[in-house]
Amino acid sequence: MSKKVLLYFMAFIGLQQAYAQTSELTVEKIMQDPSWMGTFPSNVSWGAHSENIYFQYNPEENPSDSLYRINIKDPKKIEKVSWQQQEKLLPEHGDLNDSENKKVYTRNGALFLYDFKNQKERVLLELGENISAPQFMADESKVSFILEHNAYLYDLESGHIQKLTNIETGSEKEKHEKKLSEQDQWLQDENLGLLAEVRKRDEEKKSREAYRELTKEPEPFTYYSGEKRIMNMQVSPTGDHVSFQLYTSSKSKDTEVPDYADLSGYTVNLPARSKVGSEQAKLETAIYNLQKDTVYLVKTQDLPGIKDLPDYVQDYPDKEWKEEIREVYTNGPYFSEDGKKAVLVVRSRDNKDRWITLLDLESGALKNLDRQRDEAWIAGPGIGHSWSGGTIGWLNDGQTIYFQSEETGYSHLYLLNVNTGKKTALTSGKFEVFDPFLSKNGKNWYLTTSEVDSGERHFYQMPVRGGKMEKLTTLTGNNEVSLSPDEKYMAIRHSYSNQPWELYLKKTATKSEAQKLTDGQSTAFKTYNWRDPELVKFQAQDGAMVPARLYKPTAATSNGAAVIFVHGAGYLQNAHKWWSSYFREYMFHNLLTDLGYTVLDIDYRGSAGYGRDWRTGIYRHMGGKDLSDQVDGVKYLIEEHKIDPSKVGIYGGSYGGFITLMAMFTEADTFTAGAALRSVTDWAHYNHGYTSNILNEPVNDPKAYRRSSPIYFAEGLEGDLLIAHGMVDVNVHFQDVVRLAQRLIELGKEDWEMAVYPVEDHGFREPSSWTDEYRRILKLFNEALLD
Repeated sequence: MSKKVLLYFMAFIGLQQAYAQTSELTVEKIMQDPSWMGTFPSNVSWGAHSENIYFQYNPEENPSDSLYRINIKDPKKIEKVSWQQQEKLLPEHGDLNDSENKKVYTRNGALFLYDFKNQKERVLLELGENISAPQFMADESKVSFILEHNAYLYDLESGHIQKLTNIETGSEKEKHEKKLSEQDQWLQDENLGLLAEVRKRDEEKKSREAYRELTKEPEPFTYYSGEKRIMNMQVSPTGDHVSFQLYTSSKSKDTEVPDYADLSGYTVNLPARSKVGSEQAKLETAIYNLQKDTVYLVKTQDLPGIKDLPDYVQDYPDKEWKEEIREVYTNGPYFSEDGKKAVLVVRSRDNKDRWITLLDLESGALKNLDRQRDEAWIAGPGIGHSWSGGTIGWLNDGQTIYFQSEETGYSHLYLLNVNTGKKTALTSGKFEVFDPFLSKNGKNWYLTTSEVDSGERHFYQMPVRGGKMEKLTTLTGNNEVSLSPDEKYMAIRHSYSNQPWELYLKKTATKSEAQKLTDGQSTAFKTYNWRDPELVKFQAQDGAMVPARLYKPTAATSNGAAVIFVHGAGYLQNAHKWWSSYFREYMFHNLLTDLGYTVLDIDYRGSAGYGRDWRTGIYRHMGGKDLSDQVDGVKYLIEEHKIDPSKVGIYGGSYGGFITLMAMFTEADTFTAGAALRSVTDWAHYNHGYTSNILNEPVNDPKAYRRSSPIYFAEGLEGDLLIAHGMVDVNVHFQDVVRLAQRLIELGKEDWEMAVYPVEDHGFREPSSWTDEYRRILKLFNEALLD
């Protein structure tokens, strides 16, 4: 036998062995309705008296989850809550008094008061209109509430209602002047000219109205909002001020997404979003001073750095940049318990600055307390966004606020004395803090952190002024804790890498044991030995250590091929020790590993969980470090796990689809095949809120968009590419891949195909669609990487 024939024969045998690998998993099995896996608890909460844990569950395999509960005195019994029982449950929204023995809340538009001691509910008000936002006043004898767009007080003893504000929509002119149409005005003028008696009566009427105007009592002050919408109204604890926000909608052009499979049989256009760089809505904060009977807007023009230009303007020396007062969003105010002080969170519209300010309630002026600036963009756990202030509030001393900041590069919890300006970090280190809140007595913090490991979440208790954190959870993975109202117990929703979410009960103490309350996995799901992927780190070309999940076949089953998975959402973490939100992909990776593939799932630059610098590593260049991290991951697999350089595929959805396209277009020597699902192909066509943070606006920073959009690099395609997209995707529009397809056609590219899904949005719903998509992905890798 010649050497050439022998080599061919050995290659043929190797290929047969690769295809011969089998798995008890199939695409059809793992992509069916997720109910086959079992039922798992979600939306965990406590009853008002710390006796019952409530959660969404579905052991009866109904079309959707229902509300269930477990009484902690009989934790082995899970019972369904009837709709009649649900109607009687105390709502989670509302406001507690300082003693926490009474609560005000609304139900079906009516105002209620609940007495915890007597466990009785009392209807306070039913006005036929929706009452909202009830709050106890500082002396607790009155309750404020909002009705339509005005604030009221309700006296709990007398039942007297007092209207505090007088706000009307539209303008004063519109109220008093009813302008006639041109046609009706012509008819009226003709009538007055022709009929003397009609003209006489009109003149007499005007004289009477003029006399009444001169002799009437002055009208009460009324504030007219014009075309602006009233939002987020609240009464200060003292009842001296009412704050509200004025929302001005944008007039930007929105896109429409055609639905070709509408029930009507006609093509129906679905309303979607505008594109990045379009005009944005405005949000202003106003103060209604009840003592002075006037309204004034909060003044932001004197904030430090309000005119600062971003660093990227240096890349455009030929463009004239004006130092102007930047537009901002305001959140709050957040009142101290006594109502004497208030802080306001201000963010620049370009999201490069966040100011925490002390608000002068008598003038609307602001005093800066803390400015956080990031030349990329402000974000991170507890930091909030344009429409949210994030973690912020007051300690009960009336002079100290708390908030989160990425000042050190990781989101941590801070205190700041508004009188002295002294700022104190309560937590520090290369980890992040999530969802801190104060204990009932105000002496301790409860908070979740990643201190143990970036891939774990644990719940802690810490003294209010800082000190040692006591870890209250012990289970490895993610611990989502719902604390009982009396703070004696924790309901823990826990999961591990290969174990979906289950519910546990544990006393709020370090040494107590967690008791498992649910076991929702189906028998079919339990029969497979789901892998616990190895958490690894490899070195990137810039020296950074990149975290990833590694799925590795045995030496006997390995086919020498590898698949890189790129998670979506941009700011999301997937290389962790808990059950992934990408559970279908997790199961698919188990299937691929059974078939001999090595799979690497990378938390590339831009992912959550690793601090500010990791998050902003993609600033002004998507497809830069986030893509080179994938390339470096391949190098790691080749060097450490004996992967054949010619047998590497890549796939992902949404942001993962975008990275896949960039990989196939610009890294042809690294990736042989790729499946790009629901992909962004041109960032200038995506939304404003997400894209403008990372790439600024197209008209101001076109270079960032040009180097970040796959459609500009399509000529680099050499390998096999699958493009898959839902046609009614109102997030990443189908138009994205239509434009790319035309570009590929014009470039004469051959080794690509497109699969379209007429009834699917961004996140697929139908098992048949999931199955079809992943059969195509598996076929792509089998044919392109194993032939």
